[in-house]
Amino acid sequence: MQAFHPTGRRALLRAAGASVAALAWPMAARAASDWPARPVNLVVPFPAGGGTDAFARPFSAQFAKSAGKPLVVDNRGGAGGTLGASYAAKLAPDGYNFFMGGTHHAIAPAVYPHLDYDLERDFVPLALLASVPQVLVVNPRNVPHKTVQDLLADLRKSPGRYNYGSAGAGTSHHLAGELFKLQSRTFITHIPYRGAGPALQDLMAGNVDMMFDGLGSSAQHIKSGRIRALMVSGDKRNPAFPDVPCAAESGLPEYNVTTWYGLWAPKGTPPSIQAQVIEQVQRIGAAEDIKSAWARNGADYGGMGQQQFAAMVRSEIARWAQVVKASGAKIE
Repeated sequence: MQAFHPTGRRALLRAAGASVAALAWPMAARAASDWPARPVNLVVPFPAGGGTDAFARPFSAQFAKSAGKPLVVDNRGGAGGTLGASYAAKLAPDGYNFFMGGTHHAIAPAVYPHLDYDLERDFVPLALLASVPQVLVVNPRNVPHKTVQDLLADLRKSPGRYNYGSAGAGTSHHLAGELFKLQSRTFITHIPYRGAGPALQDLMAGNVDMMFDGLGSSAQHIKSGRIRALMVSGDKRNPAFPDVPCAAESGLPEYNVTTWYGLWAPKGTPPSIQAQVIEQVQRIGAAEDIKSAWARNGADYGGMGQQQFAAMVRSEIARWAQVVKASGAKIE
């Protein structure tokens, strides 16, 4: 019997591998060309009714119109949005699983030391979907003040008199509150929740006194009068709420916190499908329904390229790490 030489075995393996690749390529190409062939899953890492949800729902509805298949919102709240992110990081990268996170997830690495996922390693950033200023809102029954200046005077006279709710430890709501305390040299007790929705419900019920919220989730409740807006962050007023002073007018010129929401795919999602998703994002942003929904919430639509969004995420991770260190914020 003739001996089977190792080089011959390697040649056969290479040939077999090439055959498999040749078969797989048209299958992958066909799958990409047919995308989406079934409903698409969007993990939203907070309960319904919060800021992320306020943008995910209209985006999902418009996706169905544009792509012809449903975009199913899967709310998975807990641990400041990190439980949902951890779940999404482990989903199949088949072009039918996506993740809508945001500022909270750029903050999380600095306050959660043992995350079992890495935002930059385990996900592919696709697009910025919305950015909206943070707003300081109060329950008018609990907090009688109508200006930040009056609130600050009260806080300095009676430290700890008030508390504030957040979407959870390590979220933008939490860090926005800590930054406010740091810059105003005041103290307010932090009350973490499992999402902005439950925190807002307790704010309106009077169970917490105030909240540093993304304008998107607070907008309808400000308009209804159930909560009062004292200021928006930054150095200019928001067009959707022109009567609400900005932080610079309120004596806090360095207070600038923007809540942003973005779209990611699990690492390994085919580039051809990534490109199609980004194309859908651009098409959706041009729809009148989306323009109106974003304007009502005082938000701007994305407008960034994929690489620009990735660079923004990196800079946000570094920025919030500095804020966490300066404020001493910790997981309660």
